[in-house]
This record gives sequence, C-alpha cells and structure tokens, in this order.
Amino acid sequence: MRKLWGRASSSNVMKVLWTLDELGLPYDRIDAGGAFGRTKDPEYRAMNPMGLVPTLQEEDGWSAWESNTICRYLCNEHAPDSPLYPQAPRARAAVETWMDWQLGHVTAPMVTIFFTHVRIPEPDRDWKAEGKAREDCGRLWKIVDSRLAGQRFLCGNDLTLADIALGCWVHRWHVLPIERPDLPNLAAYYETLKTRPGFVQHVALPLE
Repeated sequence: MRKLWGRASSSNVMKVLWTLDELGLPYDRIDAGGAFGRTKDPEYRAMNPMGLVPTLQEEDGWSAWESNTICRYLCNEHAPDSPLYPQAPRARAAVETWMDWQLGHVTAPMVTIFFTHVRIPEPDRDWKAEGKAREDCGRLWKIVDSRLAGQRFLCGNDLTLADIALGCWVHRWHVLPIERPDLPNLAAYYETLKTRPGFVQHVALPLE
C-alpha cells in the first residue's frame, strides 16, 4: 500500500489527499509534521531531505516530495488520461500556470492571514502584516474572480490540478473571520468546489 506522510491539517497534504480521492487510489496516511514529529528522523529525511510534509511513498519504496509535484506524478503514473492533468500542451500549460501561481503568489499572504487568526497567540499577532496580506490577497483573488467568469473551474468546465492546488486557500479565504471584497465568481466557485466529495472530506475542514 502506498503511504502518504503528513498531518491532515496541512494545506499541502490536503492537495494530495484530494488528488488521491479524485483518482480513486488507495493509500495509508501516516501522521507526520507539527506536533506529530517524525520529519527530523533520519528515515524520513532519506525520503524528503527538506523535512517537510507531505511525502508520498510508493509500495516499492520510491518516494516523492513537494505537493504539486506529487499531484502531477500521481496523474502521470496512475491516471495519464485523467482530465485532472490534461495531456495537450497548451491545456497542461494552463493548469501548471495556476499551480505555479499558487506557490509563487497567493500562498505567502494567505499563510500570513491564516497564521495571524488561527495559529499565532493573540498577544503576538502582527496586525499590520495581516492587513497588508489581506490587501494583497484581495488583489490576487480578484484575478481569479475574473478568470472564472463564465466557467465552473479555473481551466474550463472540468476540475483540474489547478483547482486542487488553490482549493485549500479558497476555503480558508471564505471562512476566516476577515473582511473580503465582493467577488461573486469566486464565491460561486467555492460552492462548486464543495460539490466534490474529496474537497469536502479533506479540504473544507475547521481551521486549526
């Protein structure tokens, strides 16, 4: 049985869990990271030298790390015809653009907002940084809102890895106790994501 190492509350682990669910692939998840530890153990570092989560370990012992890479690998190796990761070069480039955009642009300010409201003790919260991050995210989510005009998902009417990469942050943006600009296409998109069982099971969870 393949193994997925990582705590369920990690946004990066959520991506892989949702992908595994969409592809119908069996797995065992092993708690690791945060309070669960294990990521500093030599055995874990042999699989993932960064000591972060997630790490995917196949039955033959081969392993992969970095969440977006794992999601692409799962499609390529186990479901090459899946619409989650289309083969046509331009369609695939569109998916990968949004996956890279998630890593390069939206994650950092969303982490600032999330940690400020959920994980940092109130006396230690930097509200100036939170305000700047919220302003940046409003601008970034407006780009997504425009992209979604007239279509269900980021790359058309089929769910792709682009949606899986962004899904956790879409959820957190809508449930964090913050002021948000009116972005109706993004709000409708969030409701669409909630029709996917994997999103509901692994992503749309209470914040912790």
